[in-house]
Amino acid sequence: MELILVAALAENRVIGRDGELPWPSIPADRSQYRERIADWPVILGRRTFDSMREDLPGTAQVVLSRSAADYDVVSAHHASGVDDAVDVVESLGYDRAYVIGGAAIYDLFLPVADRLVLSQIPGAYEGDAYFPDWRGGDWTLADSTAYDEFTLEEWVRNRD
Repeated sequence: MELILVAALAENRVIGRDGELPWPSIPADRSQYRERIADWPVILGRRTFDSMREDLPGTAQVVLSRSAADYDVVSAHHASGVDDAVDVVESLGYDRAYVIGGAAIYDLFLPVADRLVLSQIPGAYEGDAYFPDWRGGDWTLADSTAYDEFTLEEWVRNRD
């Protein structure tokens, strides 16, 4: 199972403020993000799921929550933790899933992630949600594409 964390983050690792992005909308980033995850299941926290109900991403949503809930969405599935989320994705017949937040979900999945796809937003922003501190010897930059308003980086976990 390949687990890929996808996030947009500022130079100070901020990913959100009051449940929203702290920077102005970047249509090119939103477009590449939606295209990337369109045909795959996504793993996300309950608050992130609730914030996206009007436009749910992915083919299925695996919602991590301490309490099981009926999400009133056919494509939504509950998971109680990392292993359970992986089991749900595999039971749906997929060998890849995109982890799309929020901050606590990124923290849980970073130790087992295979790749990071990060939209690096220039500047530092005030926020209350941060992407985990991941830099170090565990990752190698595999690709970097500069756009007008952000740089898209793909990092691959070093496997010794």
